[in-house]
Amino acid sequence: MKSHKASRIPKRILVLDIGGTNVKVAGTGRTEAIKIPSGPKLTPAKMVAEVKKSVKGWPFEAVSIGYPGMCASGRPAHDPRNLGPGWVGFDFQKAFGKPVRLINDAAMQALGSYDGGRMLFLGLGTGLGSAMVVNNVLEPLELAHLSYKRGKTFEDFVGLRGLEKYGKKKWRKYVDRIVKHFIWALAADHVVLGGGNAKKLKKLPPKCRLGDNSLAIKGGLRLWSN
Repeated sequence: MKSHKASRIPKRILVLDIGGTNVKVAGTGRTEAIKIPSGPKLTPAKMVAEVKKSVKGWPFEAVSIGYPGMCASGRPAHDPRNLGPGWVGFDFQKAFGKPVRLINDAAMQALGSYDGGRMLFLGLGTGLGSAMVVNNVLEPLELAHLSYKRGKTFEDFVGLRGLEKYGKKKWRKYVDRIVKHFIWALAADHVVLGGGNAKKLKKLPPKCRLGDNSLAIKGGLRLWSN
């Protein structure tokens, strides 16, 4: 995509979509993902070792990583809450011995979901993932922790905490209201609602369609395109 530059587009890319339960591993010509269990004891070094075992014999020239947390300049800015320590400052390129591009997992799924215009991606999961793609340019967002009302954030209302606190009926109303708010504020043409809780919506807000977690792999492949 236009947000990245490379002298040559790699032909074979390994894609990792890191989650709190599993690390999904796929790549060029291998869209059926292998799942590696993750969890609170998974460190980046352990993850790399397990990935290398699972893809032994796969030829790849570059690696794309969807990271479950805030990223800055292609690196983790904070360790994930639901994984082991050591992610900040870890040298993924050295560990894999290949060029690596790392972005937030919601941004990677947004990239794979994009089909034109000004597209906003919102991931309704444990928290609230967000990213925007405009004219093929990806812009990761951090909308989750912006103040919304009563001293609480958007994530407090539409993330898992909001679902558990308010129940499905009220949570759905908050999702509808907040999505419309974002559409207006960001002038989005359409919205993709991803994440595990998106399927709990009875009716989608206007201009919205459901996402598909498998599109994160497609986003990882697109991450190296110019």
